Amino acid sequence: MNPTFSGPSFAAGFFCNAACDAFLFSIFIVFVNSGGGITNVGVGAAQVVWSANRDHPVREKASLQFTEDGDLVLRDSDGTLVWSTNTSGKSVVAMSITESGNLVLFDSKNTSVWQSFDHPTDSLVPGQSMREGMRLTANISTTNWTYSPLYLTVLADGLYAFVDSSPPQLYTKHLITGSKPDNNSTYLTFVNGSLSLFTKPGKPEVSIPLPWARSVQYIRLESDGQLRLYEYDTSDQGQAWHKVKDLFSDMKAYCDHPTACGEYGICTEGQCSCPPGNNFRQIDDRQVKFGCAPVIPLSCQSIQHHQLLTLNDVSYFLYFNTAPDYDRMSEESCKQTCLKNCSCKAALFQSWDGNSSDGNCHLPSQLFSLQTNQPAKTHYNSSAYIKVQIIPPSPGPSPNSSPLLEVKRNSTTGIIIGVTLGITATILVIISFFVRRKCNQVDEEEYFDQVPGMPTRFTFEELKEASENFSEKLGEGGFGSVFEGKIGNERVAIKRLDAFNQGEKQFLAEVETIGSIHHINLVRLIGFCAEKMHKLLVYEYMCNGSLDKWIFYKDQTVPLDWQTRCKIITGIAKGLAYLHEECRQRIAHLDIKPQNILLDDKFNAEVADFGLAKLIERDQSQVMTMMRGTPGYLAPEWLTSMITEKVDIYSFGVVIVEIVCGRRNLDYSQSNENIPLISLLKDKM
Repeated sequence: MNPTFSGPSFAAGFFCNAACDAFLFSIFIVFVNSGGGITNVGVGAAQVVWSANRDHPVREKASLQFTEDGDLVLRDSDGTLVWSTNTSGKSVVAMSITESGNLVLFDSKNTSVWQSFDHPTDSLVPGQSMREGMRLTANISTTNWTYSPLYLTVLADGLYAFVDSSPPQLYTKHLITGSKPDNNSTYLTFVNGSLSLFTKPGKPEVSIPLPWARSVQYIRLESDGQLRLYEYDTSDQGQAWHKVKDLFSDMKAYCDHPTACGEYGICTEGQCSCPPGNNFRQIDDRQVKFGCAPVIPLSCQSIQHHQLLTLNDVSYFLYFNTAPDYDRMSEESCKQTCLKNCSCKAALFQSWDGNSSDGNCHLPSQLFSLQTNQPAKTHYNSSAYIKVQIIPPSPGPSPNSSPLLEVKRNSTTGIIIGVTLGITATILVIISFFVRRKCNQVDEEEYFDQVPGMPTRFTFEELKEASENFSEKLGEGGFGSVFEGKIGNERVAIKRLDAFNQGEKQFLAEVETIGSIHHINLVRLIGFCAEKMHKLLVYEYMCNGSLDKWIFYKDQTVPLDWQTRCKIITGIAKGLAYLHEECRQRIAHLDIKPQNILLDDKFNAEVADFGLAKLIERDQSQVMTMMRGTPGYLAPEWLTSMITEKVDIYSFGVVIVEIVCGRRNLDYSQSNENIPLISLLKDKM
């Protein structure tokens, strides 16, 4: 902080939320008096313009320190590594914050080796630039600091704002007008009076004019997707931050924001609602703006039961910012194309002349806010056809035939008996179907309460609150996604099955198996939820994530040292030895791979994800089971379907080779003969 004058200045330190139970190491704007003391650092007065750990706020007694080899590291109160500058070996000797708010690390030659301006979060301050490829990413909300799906980035031909999905969805852009010089990178610069795009020093290619600053200013990408200019008001009427200008001129109304009403939400004159009918529910009963979710999740295995829900006179931001997936396509062809594509969540059709046989077709893989068309403002026709999954109808008599008429037309005894038996059989099938389904649901709920040694059982609402509505995704696998959460003072990882119909057996296996075993090299199951369609597992949180993020280090500057790799290999071996030799029943994991090995803060390895596990009795030499696991890690024994727990040893051997070599067993970026690592090693031997 620069305390040499009275007025606004930049400070670096720990900034807390309103309750002061979570802290960010950050740079913020404060105001100092003539003696250099800070006059106000409240949430309303001080404004954070950069933070190191927005996705992982730390608790009281967290520490920031330099390591002996020059790395600036942030650790939580329990010693967990949260963030670092990754400047080990660069001879860092000093840290300073400049008058423009840039936190800089210097080496012994007074050369900058790291600066916060190279790692922007959601804000820009005067004098700051963004180079090509850099991003600003908005917060979820004013009270939730974690990353939202909205981001702003500089690309070769201009400034783009996206909603992060697969692929990203563009919601606004500012393109450069002239030809770009060869080998020159585009960059964005914020100065007093303008926000400008350059391809070379001198005159900007594109410039957004800004009001001249009377006091300190900053620009922030907000949670609604708007890029907004703020200024501190020092007039006689009071002292406070106020909005000066919204910089995205095409987002004038609340409904223009791509996440105004959340996923699947419909915005009408600032009010949010879910699509009509019974196919969608509010994610939060008290906050419609948080969006909606399908009552029945879409499943690629049930694509024959997908239908389209029609919404007329609605628009979507893709219409105006992105080239359509299909140009000059008929409305019916657009709908059918979506139904045949499992990743498509909606068919969005737009025509300028009302001609349903000729228009633009968009097929997004993730659907954000729609808005109702305002007749006075629109000059086109647009409709949305949202994909939903229906429960298949129960079998029954054809609606076009009447058994009674059939009997009247055919008076023979055989036909009467046949029709009667047919009706009776159909009724029995329907009754049996519903009774069996109801019994299965009851049995399943009771089953969870009967498993001995069962871990803590949570309600869905408890886990929804613990994960802040599943806002922070840690990863995903074949049967579900994993989210960060907090239960009491303990950080946890919450695994939610995305499609329970495809993962029920795996869920039961995981609860039964890992709920009754305990070992230092097996991930600890804290609890679970089994509530109607909601099936979740609560694990201990492993701060260093999965092994694959550490061993496939093609673009990683600091790979694991050999001592740590040996430690990880030994830990996996101990976990497998316990499963195979020390449990009452031998347990075959059947899916050993780097993604299922988790690492704690000291790089101790723990085997995770028991969804495919198989129990083998002690007196069984082999067991027959359907092939399961991941290609590249499957032992040859799987070809016979008669396997033992030793198939895990083959998979473990593949993992060891991957750890040693630092590349995937099946690497399709290699030439054909080098794709399988094991074959390549055989040739080398």
